Amino acid sequence: MEIAIIILLFIIVVLLIWDRFRRERTLKEQGDALSKAVGERIDGTIQVFGDLKEKLGELTQRTQDIQEAGKNILTLQEILRAPKPRGGLGEILLERLLSDSLPRDYYRIQHRFKNGEAVDAVVIIGGNLVPIDAKFPLEDFERIIAAESEQEQANLRRQFTRTVKRHIENVSKYILPDENTFDFALMYVPAENIYYETICQSDIYTCCLQNKVFLVSPNSLNAYLQAIVLGLRGLRIQSTAREILGHLARLQNDFNAFQKDYDILGGHIQHAYTKYDDAARKLTRLGDRLQIAGKTSVEQLPEAGTDTGDEEE
Repeated sequence: MEIAIIILLFIIVVLLIWDRFRRERTLKEQGDALSKAVGERIDGTIQVFGDLKEKLGELTQRTQDIQEAGKNILTLQEILRAPKPRGGLGEILLERLLSDSLPRDYYRIQHRFKNGEAVDAVVIIGGNLVPIDAKFPLEDFERIIAAESEQEQANLRRQFTRTVKRHIENVSKYILPDENTFDFALMYVPAENIYYETICQSDIYTCCLQNKVFLVSPNSLNAYLQAIVLGLRGLRIQSTAREILGHLARLQNDFNAFQKDYDILGGHIQHAYTKYDDAARKLTRLGDRLQIAGKTSVEQLPEAGTDTGDEEE
């Protein structure tokens, strides 16, 4: 009995030890899994922080780029405030637009007239010139935009109108028909918003009609140039048509001369054919006579000089 109890106690102790070992093993496995999960989470967090740091670095760089662009814009605005560089920018934009729309032989930059005046550009159409001058009334336009009251804005618009009218009168001096210009000129305004402000003023429109100066913007000048391109194509077609007509006239003369020679040659051929036909008939009669003579005795032959009645001249 005591042995049975001892064995039972031993078994219980073994079971308790095994259960404790199993629990420790399970806890160890759970701990390892938890450590692994925590490690993965930490690695993921570190990677997120790394990506965030990289993105913050890119954002910082872009912010610096935006700041630099803002500085460049401010610098450009300061440059454009000076009248001379602003005018030079208008000339550059005008030259770029002309070079993109027309062949180089159909426009000139800084064309100088006999009186010493130089216009920004001329477009050459059929030997005549269309003067184009760039004007950039930016300061007056900026004052209108910055005006705080309607009364101030109205006063500044009147000043803007006077400035544009003065530009129109200056451009009209390039209309010189005695130097092969057309009786009108174009004033190029290189900003669409400023151009819109000018065409909204009836006084400016009247001044344009009086001075034969037409205002154009980048978009409207491009439309003018496309029309000019079509006109140049028409001139080329017309010139080519004249050349073709000249060639056709020369071909007609050559054809008439060939027709005359052909008729003469045809006459000669017809005459030769007639002579050939006559000779063929004579040859046939001669052959017949020779055949008859071969079959006739000497006593039956006609005497020399006797007319047989069937000879032809």
